[in-house]
Amino acid sequence: MANENAVHSMEHGAVWITYQPTLPTADVTTLQHAAAGKSYVILSPYSGIPAPVVASAWGVQLRLTGASDPKLAQFISYYQQGPQTPEAGSPCSGGTGTPQP
Repeated sequence: MANENAVHSMEHGAVWITYQPTLPTADVTTLQHAAAGKSYVILSPYSGIPAPVVASAWGVQLRLTGASDPKLAQFISYYQQGPQTPEAGSPCSGGTGTPQP
């Protein structure tokens, strides 16, 4: 996913979860489960991030040491379509790329 697409989605209330490409497969699976079924959550590998997992929403960011950190679920719950959203209610669909199962 292009950075511009993810940033635009965050403007609409999405949470963008990025993870280091070297993250163990089990952790990637955990992240996939955390994002599954949520219209306003994006998940993608991203090189050069400052922590193994980084959750971002418009104007806020959370660095995590792993995929099983309970703060991730709290972050998603609060910031997905949260109070920081500049364009709340705008759709976050019709994007680019292919979702992973």
